[in-house]
Amino acid sequence: MSWIKRNLFFVVGSAVAIALLGAGGFYIYKDLTRNSEASEKLNEIYGTLKTLQSQTPAPGNEKINNTTIAKAQEQQVQKWIASTRNYFQPVPTIPSGTVTSEAFASALRRTIDLLQREADAANVTLPPKYDFSFSAQRPLVKFAAGSLEPLATELGEIKAIAELIFSTRINALDSIQRIRVSEDDLQGPQGDYTDRQAVTNDLAVLTPYVVTFRCFTPELSRVISTFATSSNAFLIKSINVLPAGAATGTGMPGDPNMGVPGGYPGMPGMPGRYGGEGFVPPQPTPAAPPTAAGRGGLQTVLKEQLLRVTMEVEVLKLLPKT
Repeated sequence: MSWIKRNLFFVVGSAVAIALLGAGGFYIYKDLTRNSEASEKLNEIYGTLKTLQSQTPAPGNEKINNTTIAKAQEQQVQKWIASTRNYFQPVPTIPSGTVTSEAFASALRRTIDLLQREADAANVTLPPKYDFSFSAQRPLVKFAAGSLEPLATELGEIKAIAELIFSTRINALDSIQRIRVSEDDLQGPQGDYTDRQAVTNDLAVLTPYVVTFRCFTPELSRVISTFATSSNAFLIKSINVLPAGAATGTGMPGDPNMGVPGGYPGMPGMPGRYGGEGFVPPQPTPAAPPTAAGRGGLQTVLKEQLLRVTMEVEVLKLLPKT
């Protein structure tokens, strides 16, 4: 103890030095640990960057910034999406707004009468007393619970389809078939409905319709073009074409004239290019006799004839954004 007293300053100084050395060692150890963790993170980031650089496409380098290019291309895609909205306009329901039985019954009769007049004005022949697939609903004033909204949607879509068809000046509309959406449809004629079903995916609802009509080749091309350029989203899924004079059974489910010869049985005559007061189904044209060898003259290669077209059309309705 006497030595400590004689060398008190030395002892205290040594103790302070030892404490400082311990604190310094602790901080050095702590910094080494931090540096090691930072080094590991840096190596991880470097490895990720190296992986991205090896991918296709890569983020780029000092000369080409693929990130900026990707953002510019994203803006171009967004502009294109905005420009396509004009082709995805929803078909208005009939009637619009809140639908009651009385409102729908009245709107249905007015729409059917309007379509019949438009067909007559466009010189398009319809089946006698045709109700455009609403035979089960036209005489009703009350409708099955929960069916008014889907019926109003289908009425609007069928009106849009029929008016597009009429605008192309086809010869005759045989039928428009829709899916069953009401208990009342169970009592309707089979020819008004298709066995196909609506499909819902992540983006839209696709509702199928089957349209059967008679026309020549130019009118058929106009039908396809008119649907393609419509402001509503119509998708032509399939087209079945047969000569109008052949058997009309197409093998498609719900064909209202399965196996019936061209034309409507007992129909009193058809205007336009059908000709004649009593309609007679077109007969197959006999093959021309072979031209004698060495004789001049032109040989008939293609002869226009009336066609019966069965076309499946889907109406695309975009789902609301969530």
